Amino acid sequence: MTGLGYTLPALLSVGVVVLLECAVLRTGLFAKPAYWISVAIVLAFQVPVDGWLTKLDAPIVIYDPAHISGIRFPWDIPVEDFLFGFSLVTAVLLAWERQRHRRGRTGAAR
Repeated sequence: MTGLGYTLPALLSVGVVVLLECAVLRTGLFAKPAYWISVAIVLAFQVPVDGWLTKLDAPIVIYDPAHISGIRFPWDIPVEDFLFGFSLVTAVLLAWERQRHRRGRTGAAR
C-alpha cells in the first residue's frame, strides 16, 4: 500500500488550494463563516452518497488498496475522497471570490 495513486494527489490538492488562497489570491474565504457552512453542507451530502458508493459490503466504486491510505471513515469512505472534495469545492469558491473581487475593482459588478 503506497498511497501514491490517490493519497498523494489528494494531499497535494489540499496543499495547492490552501497555498493558492494564502499566498496568491488572498480572498479571505477561509475567514468567512459562509464558507465553512458551505463545507458543512457539502459534507452533509457527501457522507451518505459517498458512503453508499464505497461501502465495502457491496461497493459500486472500488479503490485499488495499493493506491489509497486504507483509512476509511465513516461508512467505509476513503479519507482521500474528503480531501479531493475539499479541494474541488474550495477551488471553485476561490475562483468565484476572485472574479467577484475583480468585478468590484473595475466597476463592472452586476
